[in-house]
Amino acid sequence: MDADEWRRTFDGYERSAWRFEAQPTYTMPREAGSIARFLRGEPKPADHNARWHERVRGFVASGRTIGRVRIVRQPLTDYQRYQFAWGIPGNIAAGEDIRVLDVTRDDHGLPLSGTDWWMFDEARIVHLHFRSDGTLRDREPFTGDIAPYLEWQRLALAHAVPFAEYVTALH
Repeated sequence: MDADEWRRTFDGYERSAWRFEAQPTYTMPREAGSIARFLRGEPKPADHNARWHERVRGFVASGRTIGRVRIVRQPLTDYQRYQFAWGIPGNIAAGEDIRVLDVTRDDHGLPLSGTDWWMFDEARIVHLHFRSDGTLRDREPFTGDIAPYLEWQRLALAHAVPFAEYVTALH
């Protein structure tokens, strides 16, 4: 799935977009500078992730939902610490429902193969395939039975906690 088809798929959902986010680290060139600043202890820029926040606000304003469950194992990776400090709070403020599922001790029967996926309108699945270094290799529409994905979503949501609750428990 090329970038244009991905954008059309994502922007064209009607009711809900939901992500199963399983990678410990994502390596995206556009984030490299932000991650380096975070790791140096610099303050987060006021406009950090502003384009994504604008998109999320647009989805929510149109009556659509967007959310994810972020899978983690302790200790958190540098990327996860960056996400927790700089990324997720702004995404939530924009309207995204983000929950955390810590699988350090129990995988809750989830398919923790390292495959991320988006589910659109509880009808379409798109797998996100990553290289071992965390860079996106490709996006692949899934054409099989989505019933297992609906069950995995149910399990993930049942065992995950809201982001703020998870972060509070860390401290």
